[in-house]
Amino acid sequence: MEDTYQYAWIIPFVPLPVPISIGVGLLLAPAATKKIRRVWSFLSVLLLTIVMLVSADLSIQQINGHSIYQYVWSWTINNDFSLEFGNFIDPLTSIMSILITTVGILVLLYSDNYMYHDQGYLRFFAYMSFFNTSMLGLVTSSNLIQIYIFWELVGMCSYLLIGFWFTRPIAANACQKAFVINRVGDFGLLLGILGLYWITGSFEFRDLFKIVNNLIDNNEVNSLFLTLCTVLLFLGAIAKSAQFPLHVWLPDAMEGPTPISALIHAATMVAAGIFLVARLLPLFTVIPYIMNLISLIGILTVLLGATLALAQIDIKRGLAYSTMSQLGYIMLALGMGSYQAALFHLITHAYSKALLFLGSGSIIHSMESVVGYSPDKSQNMALMGGLKKYVPITNTAFLLGTLSLCAIPPLACFWSKEEILTDSWLYSPIFGIIACSTAGLTAFYMFRIYLLTFEGHLNVYFQNFSAKKKSSCYLISIWGKKGQKVINKDLLLSTINDNNNEKASFFEKKGYPQDLNLKNKIIPFIKITHFGHKSIPPSPQESDNTMLLPIFLLSLFTLCVGYIGISFDQGGMEFTLLSKWLTPSINLLHTNPENSLDWYDFITNAIVSISISYVGIFVASFLYRPVYSFLQNLNLINSFVKMGPKRTLWDKFINVTYNWSYNRGYIDGFYAATYYRGMIGFASLTNFFDRRVIDGITNGVGIFIFFVAEVIKNVGGGRISSYLFFYLSYVFIFLLIYYLINY
Repeated sequence: MEDTYQYAWIIPFVPLPVPISIGVGLLLAPAATKKIRRVWSFLSVLLLTIVMLVSADLSIQQINGHSIYQYVWSWTINNDFSLEFGNFIDPLTSIMSILITTVGILVLLYSDNYMYHDQGYLRFFAYMSFFNTSMLGLVTSSNLIQIYIFWELVGMCSYLLIGFWFTRPIAANACQKAFVINRVGDFGLLLGILGLYWITGSFEFRDLFKIVNNLIDNNEVNSLFLTLCTVLLFLGAIAKSAQFPLHVWLPDAMEGPTPISALIHAATMVAAGIFLVARLLPLFTVIPYIMNLISLIGILTVLLGATLALAQIDIKRGLAYSTMSQLGYIMLALGMGSYQAALFHLITHAYSKALLFLGSGSIIHSMESVVGYSPDKSQNMALMGGLKKYVPITNTAFLLGTLSLCAIPPLACFWSKEEILTDSWLYSPIFGIIACSTAGLTAFYMFRIYLLTFEGHLNVYFQNFSAKKKSSCYLISIWGKKGQKVINKDLLLSTINDNNNEKASFFEKKGYPQDLNLKNKIIPFIKITHFGHKSIPPSPQESDNTMLLPIFLLSLFTLCVGYIGISFDQGGMEFTLLSKWLTPSINLLHTNPENSLDWYDFITNAIVSISISYVGIFVASFLYRPVYSFLQNLNLINSFVKMGPKRTLWDKFINVTYNWSYNRGYIDGFYAATYYRGMIGFASLTNFFDRRVIDGITNGVGIFIFFVAEVIKNVGGGRISSYLFFYLSYVFIFLLIYYLINY
């Protein structure tokens, strides 16, 4: 076993030959390298599979042996300073390695088909392999300096992948935004690392925890400075894991290819911040104010992410805000000290969210087969609908991921989220109310995404896919007249045009506040589809098997991975596989592992949370077609529509909620109005000071000397006797002044 641990240091470097070989090949023999490009994808998957097997072996040994292993070697030694590098293998490392490798392998398999026709195919796989290398290096690091090095490499890879299609201005802006915002957090992380080294004289985790505990027990450390250092460390996690208020880069990161979104949101970049907090939790637990701050940031992110996801029309942005909210749950659990619940939800969310993103990629892929490459159209849920019969496998998998994220039993996220909700009630009733309410919002926006995409009748793009000339369709509730049945093109166009000046309502035959840019995109497309033409345009097609296989495997993970949190009997005691796995880390935190499960309390709490989730699902079904259409056919809506003043208040509430969500909570606008314009104003001020004051003084001195010289040059007549007279006169005046001053 020791030999296996000693060779664990190779884990980060196994995928590294792929990006190196691709780079050298493109430099020396580009034609030959591109000709065998499928070999590089196969090699990427093969090498990452080797890492997965090694990680699985280490995980099995840890479950059986309950050991933590650290192997370090000196990098540089100078007087009293010694910098060591190495690998630190504990349950957290093994869990993260399993997540990174399993999700990474499936994403690479998926990407081979998804990116096949892209000119940057080789560049994509080079970036992906280096991304996996950086993340594996991060989770196996043995000290803070090593973590910071790989932390920056992860940020660099995310910058390259988010801006993969850099010729598109929106993608170039997105990667720059992600880079700049993460630099804010990374600078705080660097300051925190240096501050802790100044206090403790060590970067190693175990030494760091022991020294800080001793200093606090003996009252030999400035508590305010120590708290400041830990806040700066947490700032790095806030930016990397898209927590409020440094979350604004995450939805824009969707401009990269969909496989990148799946990898970033499931197991790599956003998980890095969670990993850092989990790794440093023994340090944070001895500083109560930091734990309170972590839980507060977590609960704010939970609620904010859910509200911002309510009205998104881009399917990937909706899932991005969902990731933000779910990471808030994990951060909340860490802040409450629920280490096991946090890592449990990290595992279940990773597989469920990877499934949803790869499913959305399959949807986008099928949409592009009809509308061509156009992210504005192929990712816009307002232009989808009725896809269920065209992509049945993707529909089933996406529904499983949706139900899991809604915490519907027995799917994966139900077991982990239920633990967090239970702990939140015990920690603070206010946090419990917010967490449970947000579970209902999660169910609402996730089923909204599902219904707008798959359910309902054929939508704008697809109403000609039926062979019948008069195939009817319903406009999606937030983009057209509610319940208005469309039979032909003229009525459809008039419906959209009539909504331009109408206010939002869920219940009247009116639409939500219209996005003018969206309407400009819809109407020209309708004009060029030629509804009266006899030929039938191509219909959306199910993705190829190489894309469906990863989706199928992730569906199995989503169905089964939650059972690692189910109790089992061993020697008369109840354990969960996860608690048995995490025992060494839990002991390091000096807390008792959650070995048993009180099924009565669990079921009681679960009934409440499941009921809230079902309420969210029902409301989504009511507002987005199925239930609403059924009740409307029974004429049960008309009486509800005529509610007088109450109806007006409801409309205002809906409008405010919609505008808040669609405009991202106005946070991006606030940053633009304050920091962006403030920086421009400050730059203008400094430019004015530099040009008018600094340059003005310099230029003024030069001009003054110039004029003095011009005056003096006219005094001289060229006679030595005159120069001698003036010289002696000046000397006499100087001596006279000197005499008067001293005598």
